[in-house]
Amino acid sequence: MLELLVALPILVKAALLGIIEGLTEFLPISSTGHLILASSVLGFEGEKAKMFTVSIQTGAMLAVIWYYRARITDTFGGMLFDARARRFALNVVVAFVPAAALGLLFAESIKERLFHPVPVAIAFVVGGLLILWVERGRHRPALIDDVDAMTLRDAVKVGIAQAFALIPGTSRSGATIVGGMLFGLSRAAATEFSFFLAIPTLIGAGVYDAWKYRALLGPGDAPMFAVGLLFSFFAALACVRWLIRYVARNDFVPFAWYRIAFGIVVLVTAWSGLVQWNL
Repeated sequence: MLELLVALPILVKAALLGIIEGLTEFLPISSTGHLILASSVLGFEGEKAKMFTVSIQTGAMLAVIWYYRARITDTFGGMLFDARARRFALNVVVAFVPAAALGLLFAESIKERLFHPVPVAIAFVVGGLLILWVERGRHRPALIDDVDAMTLRDAVKVGIAQAFALIPGTSRSGATIVGGMLFGLSRAAATEFSFFLAIPTLIGAGVYDAWKYRALLGPGDAPMFAVGLLFSFFAALACVRWLIRYVARNDFVPFAWYRIAFGIVVLVTAWSGLVQWNL
């Protein structure tokens, strides 16, 4: 079975990885972790493969821009005259800074040491346990029900939480949503702010990797990247629409148990030799 997956055409692999990226980017289950595991199973390895898994996050980011295009247009158009728009834009920029700064300093070290199935699986389990702890401890009402009510201090706290997502398997959306909930945001407000914070974060990561590894790319790689971006965009758009409806009435406990179960399966199969993960 694994041999058949490894033998799939490169465009099929690109499409599968694009779908995985789009479906997992905004859920608290770690898109990077899923992409690392899926790439391992598909035999899609090397520096170009790592660059591909980062670059297709741009497709998910474009889905958020499209979904919130009216809000984004109003924010940019009102920054000169509307204090609310300026505060919102500043909060997004401030929340972006911690992960960006730490990413520039430690990105290569993290990729070398942690971009492997077993560390990802461990992060899956730990993150799942953290989500369970946060969800089961939410007895008090949220202090902030709307992203426009966030202060600069709130943005800094969420930004620090996002920095933990540099550890693959942690989940960028999981870190920002759970972190936001810990700091007093409602589940809906934390989720919405996570969407907006994804825009500079994913753009920054994509541009950085594209520039750093530009020598690896050739004209023949264009179809692979185009397919990955396209499938990522549509999968992410469907996921964003669904998640907004989901958080209105549900918690993240099912995602926590999914993370724990999935992480344990990877660890057991790796240590037993049942699956030859590329470690």
